[in-house]
Amino acid sequence: MRKAKYINTLGFKVFSDDLDLINVKNTSPQVINTISPNSYGLSTCDAEFYQSLKKSDYLVLDGVYFALASILLQGKNIKKNQGPEVFEHFIERANINGYKVFFLGSSPETLEKIEEKAHRLYPNIKIRSYAPPFKSDFSEEDNNKMVDVINEYEPDILFIGMTCPKQEKWSVKHKYRLKSGLIISIGNVFDWFAGTQKAIHSLWYKLRLAWLIRIFLRPEIFKRNIGNQMKFFSDVILLFFKLKKFNNA
Repeated sequence: MRKAKYINTLGFKVFSDDLDLINVKNTSPQVINTISPNSYGLSTCDAEFYQSLKKSDYLVLDGVYFALASILLQGKNIKKNQGPEVFEHFIERANINGYKVFFLGSSPETLEKIEEKAHRLYPNIKIRSYAPPFKSDFSEEDNNKMVDVINEYEPDILFIGMTCPKQEKWSVKHKYRLKSGLIISIGNVFDWFAGTQKAIHSLWYKLRLAWLIRIFLRPEIFKRNIGNQMKFFSDVILLFFKLKKFNNA
């Protein structure tokens, strides 16, 4: 198997290749997290989140606009492997190979819908799930319970659907405690797959306008994240015009 391609931009090493190059059966757990203008902006004021992104085994694009930094600053585009595509790719691989899959996050009602749909569309996979307590910070007891239920099952693929940055921090912090080949943070994909939130048509992704549709569907998220996104765009513009020096610490 050939060596995968990565592009370093704004201090982050971003996977820019075919998802087929990522192994599922690993001797130690591997973490896939996503990066976006919002997560970049958030990482500038959250040191733990910043380190979680840096320590991810694979960072893939969440949307396409983080790639603007690489295009403008280095003249290199980053291959698009955003959340829904990553989920579809690996659950289809799980179905082909009869893998064990675990869904961690969301609510019991949403997980029930996910399991029903996954069994119907991907009959060869084996599924378990767990809904952690809905709280901003997990206790040691909460974390131990999540680790225990996952390890009892020993999934080949663990999908984590929590809010950003909780899922990224949790996946990296507990990575070596987990008996799973691949750990993937996919957040809102849980709700899209379950049908509890309206999915964005693939056409909008091809037109690179999914962000605009998301504003209409979830304006509260746009308002919450606008500051982080503006931090990303302002840094890229300042770096492009050489009005700022990049600190790669």
